[in-house]
Amino acid sequence: MRRRLVSVLAASVLTCAVAGTAVTGAAAQTAPAGALSAAATVVAAETNEWKNVRIDGGGFVPGIIFNQKEKNLIYARTDIGGAYRWEQSSRTWVPLLDWVGWDKWGYNGVVSLAADPVETNRVYVAAGMYTNDWDPNKGAILRSADKGKTWQATELPFKLGGNMPGRGMGERLVVDPNDNRVIYLGAPDGNGLWRSTDKGVTWAKVASFPNPGNYAADPDDPNGYLSHRPGVVWVTFDPTSATAGKTTQKIYVGVADKENTVYGSSDGGATWTRVAGQPTGHIAHKGVFDHTSGTLYIATSDTGGPYDGAKGDVWKLDTRTGAWTRISPIPSSSADDYFGYSGLTIDRQNPNTIMVATQVSWWPDAIFFRSTDAGATWTRIWDWGAYPERTKRYTMDISSAPWLTFGVNPQPPEEAPKLGWMNESVEIDPFDSNRMMYGTGATIYGTEDLKKWDTGGKFTIKPMVEGLEETAVLDLISPPSGAPLVSALGDIGGFRHTDLTKVPPMMFTSPTFTSTTSLDYAETSPNIMVRAGNFTDADRPGDSHVAFSTDGGANWFQGTEPGGINEGGTVAAAADGSRFVWAPKGVAVHHTVGYGNGWTASTGIPTGAVVESDRVNAKRFYGFSAGRFYTSNDGGATFAASAATGLPAEGNVKFKAVPGREGHVWLAGETGLFRSTDGGASFTKLSGVTSAVNVGFGKAAEGRNHPALYAVATIGGVTSVFRSDDTGATWVRVNDDQHQYGNMGEALTGDPRIYGRVYLGTNGRGIVYADTGDGGTTPPDDDTTDPSKPGRPAASAITSTGATLTWTASTDNVGVEGYDVYREAGATDVKVGSPSSASFALTGLTADTSYTYYVVARDAAGNTSAASDPVTFKTTTGGSTEGGCTAAYKVANSWPGGFQGEVTVKNTGTAAITGWTVKWTFPDGQKITQLWSGVHTQTGADVTVGNAGWNGNLNAGASTSFGFGGSWAGANGVPAAVTCTAG
Repeated sequence: MRRRLVSVLAASVLTCAVAGTAVTGAAAQTAPAGALSAAATVVAAETNEWKNVRIDGGGFVPGIIFNQKEKNLIYARTDIGGAYRWEQSSRTWVPLLDWVGWDKWGYNGVVSLAADPVETNRVYVAAGMYTNDWDPNKGAILRSADKGKTWQATELPFKLGGNMPGRGMGERLVVDPNDNRVIYLGAPDGNGLWRSTDKGVTWAKVASFPNPGNYAADPDDPNGYLSHRPGVVWVTFDPTSATAGKTTQKIYVGVADKENTVYGSSDGGATWTRVAGQPTGHIAHKGVFDHTSGTLYIATSDTGGPYDGAKGDVWKLDTRTGAWTRISPIPSSSADDYFGYSGLTIDRQNPNTIMVATQVSWWPDAIFFRSTDAGATWTRIWDWGAYPERTKRYTMDISSAPWLTFGVNPQPPEEAPKLGWMNESVEIDPFDSNRMMYGTGATIYGTEDLKKWDTGGKFTIKPMVEGLEETAVLDLISPPSGAPLVSALGDIGGFRHTDLTKVPPMMFTSPTFTSTTSLDYAETSPNIMVRAGNFTDADRPGDSHVAFSTDGGANWFQGTEPGGINEGGTVAAAADGSRFVWAPKGVAVHHTVGYGNGWTASTGIPTGAVVESDRVNAKRFYGFSAGRFYTSNDGGATFAASAATGLPAEGNVKFKAVPGREGHVWLAGETGLFRSTDGGASFTKLSGVTSAVNVGFGKAAEGRNHPALYAVATIGGVTSVFRSDDTGATWVRVNDDQHQYGNMGEALTGDPRIYGRVYLGTNGRGIVYADTGDGGTTPPDDDTTDPSKPGRPAASAITSTGATLTWTASTDNVGVEGYDVYREAGATDVKVGSPSSASFALTGLTADTSYTYYVVARDAAGNTSAASDPVTFKTTTGGSTEGGCTAAYKVANSWPGGFQGEVTVKNTGTAAITGWTVKWTFPDGQKITQLWSGVHTQTGADVTVGNAGWNGNLNAGASTSFGFGGSWAGANGVPAAVTCTAG
């Protein structure tokens, strides 16, 4: 199972017949490229070429589909990384779903793909990643009439699970080979069999189909993952039962039901019956029909896979006589059968030649079986010799992707590389008996001299995967020297990328992590690196979850670790590499001097915090947890929470310190993008950025003295990759609607050596990068013009402990980077903050006291303005023990039938409060379906929300927020009154 993604977006529920809409690369956005709101000044979008950082593969390929009519037209589907088309001229795979945007990220889960055998330009995808609550969207059928260059979509009234159990079975989406208007879809979770009669535009349930499938790996799984029912899992046709243009009459369907796994229709799908005499006790993973002999072959296993399966059989049905024959290479009744079968394929040039694979045979390797007499006899791809030796009919050449050994040197009979695992898809080219491709848990392998199997020679297996990038990227660093990029990846650890156009020779070893969760380097000594990660502790009890390098990631060694660690969490290196701070998952934050020879628990910071280092001050480290920012000035020994408020309290918050600028930190979260220039003591929220996923830095534009800023963020309703050369005053969109990479953003960094280069990590589409910057506006090298004098600040919202200053913004020939706010304090004035916009919230003031403040503007070249005229005001009298609060309600997002709401609660009293209650009445009968950061009840239209356990304590002037998802019909009006009661 891959790392999950969670979203609060919802999809509308449709009726039984569903119709399609166009999604030619722009459906995920609500505004055209570059048309962003006036809340942020945005440069027009650039046009950039996006390229893969080559790894070649890296994930499970559950389906390979050869078009049965057009030679060399081949497709591959992945569980979380989209779909691909084979390009014969370059022998590479072309991604087809990069246009999928953030709001439809689940479309990158492809549970099935159908290549039209009549009009070969047509291709269909059954898209949807999870059927539990991890994916908020319904499944969809995507259809293309130009081999995947452009797409249209029909949303289904149920979910599909491209990354759910049973995803290797199929294909469940199939086009009628005689009447290509007709397409069938096998649905999961009790939804049965569906059919389209207009080339995928509309769909309706086949009411006469009797069995939706009852198998689930664990029906009681509380996470809703193993309780998933794969349902109807494959469809195949007897093309001889009709003529061209007429609906095929004989159809066979596989169901995930151990007692009733094959059904048939002889009247074009009008009626269905359980095929008589069929085997029981196993699930048919594959059903392949040989039209020359009228034979249906099935490969079965005792589980849905793809990770498990201990018993199974191969059967064939003579559809003319109704006779079933078990043709298993090793029958399930044998003690030698410790696997189920899948990967069933027919050589269409020689139909008596069939192949099948072990669905899972972890030890010592996968096994492929081949028969040239329709299953009467079989040969194996390898046989036992004098144990532990094996004799093989193949050789493996992994020179194009040498990391496929996984850096191990196992003892015989195991070998590296393995033939594979999770071998659900094995396909012989219907036009070339010598070519075979098969999917594994890590790559696509293939051969072009397969027939040597039958003549006593050895055929060669090689990776056939270039262009198909399927890694889940968890972190990226681009140091100022050494390799341009170092990656932290799920499932295969990570790599040092010395050449982005070439596959790295080996993943990280010494120790090897299955997933590297965090990377860092010492900013002023970049050869020093640290990584943290995961592995199965029982397999390697002597290994540590943290490792160090002193040669830029070329070689690694491990340190010790505190007790109780099972997962890597986050790790940070001091600016000079002298010390490290580590926040393992589920274990207290620790620090060490040197390379992990001994770790000491840090104080003042909660378990589960995310940690980073200042990029200048070697003793300064930062942490973040649950809306609070923490700073250490003693090398991570002690942390203290800052007074900063208003930071995102939930969601996947990312923050990074700016290279070369002590105390400068940028933080990205669901509620926006925030900047601090005082070591996290205060943060300013950037206007116009409504939400942010991640932030990173690269080489500054010419004439600028602040690194280029990159963000995966939502600006003006568009979720995209942006670059700013002036610390967020203006933005340029650097990707486009055809390169949205819906699962992007967990990892992001610019290149400190090449202006405009940005590296973007995705969850299943690998690492991509682009050289941007042509559309940016840079200041002249000799910029000496000062910004204009800011307006006199005005003080408002004055309380006993704080106030808000606002002023007329400065102007500049290039652009104002920000402001410095000063308090007059005798001989030496005190700088109290550095906002990027023309407002600043003052906190921590003393009651009944007079204060005077002024403001200075600065530009990107370091020029400063004259000081503004000062403002003087007096705080109110304090001492009251009573608290009060207000609540502000807003609709954050809305779609047909659903919406997302957000309520901000603020303590407006003069003393801290320990709890709050918010109430309102919906005007239009709206219903809350899910609420976070609070506890709610709803009776009719009346809603009451109380604080959660962690956000009830609010100091005077402090605020928090809660959000919710809701449904509406007819109207979605805002409540007339929203009240807040403290206590």
